[in-house]
Amino acid sequence: MRLGAIEAGGTKFVCGIGDETGQVSEQLRIPTTTPAVTLAAVVDFFQEHPVDAIGIGSFGPIGVNPQHRDFGYITQTPKAGWENVNFLGYMRTHLNIPIYWTTDVNVAAYGEYRLGAAKNVENLVYFTVGTGIGAGVIYQGHFLQGFNHLEAGHIFVNHRPDDDFAGVCPYHGDCLEGLASGPALEQRFGQPAQALAANPVVWELEADYIAQACVNYTLSYSPDRIVIGGGVMHQEQLFPLIRQAFKSQLAGYTTTPELNSYIQRIALNDDAGLTGCLLLAKDLIDSGQTVGA
Repeated sequence: MRLGAIEAGGTKFVCGIGDETGQVSEQLRIPTTTPAVTLAAVVDFFQEHPVDAIGIGSFGPIGVNPQHRDFGYITQTPKAGWENVNFLGYMRTHLNIPIYWTTDVNVAAYGEYRLGAAKNVENLVYFTVGTGIGAGVIYQGHFLQGFNHLEAGHIFVNHRPDDDFAGVCPYHGDCLEGLASGPALEQRFGQPAQALAANPVVWELEADYIAQACVNYTLSYSPDRIVIGGGVMHQEQLFPLIRQAFKSQLAGYTTTPELNSYIQRIALNDDAGLTGCLLLAKDLIDSGQTVGA
């Protein structure tokens, strides 16, 4: 079985070819410019490299409810020129194959759920801390969503009194993304995260906010595991600090699995998204459907 993957980001699209085991054999990076130019390049790639089905994980927000008019669209995104773009419709017009459609965070979550750090659990919260913060929840094999997908990177956290930074989120200011994303670190401390590795003050503060998110996700979703990815999480000194802060903040209110098992780093790294796309494309073929979300 020959499967396709599209990890659509605000900076670049990564198109991949692989098989039903989630192994990527070929990929192409396409800069995210205008919808017309970018989507045409994606279609050209898959017309030159035919596949049986494609899984798409897109930046957003996007429409994921098949009952809504905006299903398959990139909706009110801040990415210039991409608002209200019928991404899925364009792909279906030019490629007459089954296509699975969801968020970029969900496909990485699914990759980790099937083949990565959560492959032996039923229920997962996955979130990524990088340019933004996004989260996906898998409950007994299915993505948790309602009228739309989750935006759990924008939850509100307790703004520490010793942190006078206003936050970078253009919508909420000091939500989780506003306080703990990569741009928040850079604006607060004047350097990108990778240049701040030796500063313990940075990572104690960052761990506090990420731990607050883990507490909120634990109390809201009761997952079997929390997996965290993204560029900021390359700072592996964060994980012991997050677990310590999580234990303190939870204050013994409820029990969780052992913390080294419960809160883990992403296992598939940069391959998580493409792997998830391939596996979702395979699932779609197995289901006998032509579109999934």
